[in-house]
Amino acid sequence: MKFNAFALAAAVGAVATPAFAQVTAPAPQATVSAPMTAAPVPSVNIHAPASGHCGLFQTCANTRIGLGKGDFIVRLSALGVMPEDRDSSLRLNGAHLGGRVKTTRQVMPELTFEYFFTDNVSVDLIAASTRHEIAAEGVPGLGKVDVGSAWVLPPTVTFAWHFRPHKRFNPYVGVGATLAWFHNVSPAGGPLTQKLNIGVTGGPSVNVGFDYQVVGNWFFNFDVKQMFMRVHAWAQNNAETTKITAHDSLDPTVVGAGIEYRF
Repeated sequence: MKFNAFALAAAVGAVATPAFAQVTAPAPQATVSAPMTAAPVPSVNIHAPASGHCGLFQTCANTRIGLGKGDFIVRLSALGVMPEDRDSSLRLNGAHLGGRVKTTRQVMPELTFEYFFTDNVSVDLIAASTRHEIAAEGVPGLGKVDVGSAWVLPPTVTFAWHFRPHKRFNPYVGVGATLAWFHNVSPAGGPLTQKLNIGVTGGPSVNVGFDYQVVGNWFFNFDVKQMFMRVHAWAQNNAETTKITAHDSLDPTVVGAGIEYRF
């Protein structure tokens, strides 16, 4: 009986031991993600148009940068006209007189219209009129002779090639032609210059310049044109017994600076 009791106790111990030998693993801890801080958004110096409207002197998100195909420009400039009088000759009743023609410089406003056929190619037309005093200098026995004054209207058409379309700074070069006629011609009224006539003239021209976008559709323009034209003029007394004829390579250099607007 002792043996049976011992065997029974051993059997019960063998069954119970695995249950107590099991070790409970600790429950995994829940991972909590820390909130991420959003990166700051950089500010852009462009005005957002209110209700789709951009101010006249604002650069907005929908403002086109630079000039290109389809743009139409109106420009108002201060224009300096500087006749060069490179080569001139004077004759009195057909005989060589000596001396040279001298024409004064002038500053006047100028209006220009320009249209872009492509991003690089444009055509422009300038409209301006300037008044100049005309004299004959170095005439043997007479010295300086005041001939008179005249207004000149030289419409010039120029085709230009623009190097940097759709950029704020856009330089260009161009070639064109000028047709000049003179109006409001006034003789000086001296013994030899009581009548004065100046013929219509013209010639080729070249130019260089640049446009710079200031704000919105407003641009600054600087332009230099060199025109090549030879002028023929003649002065007479009232009795038309004396006639002075002059041939002069006027060849004016024209410098303009102004503000333009793109439509």
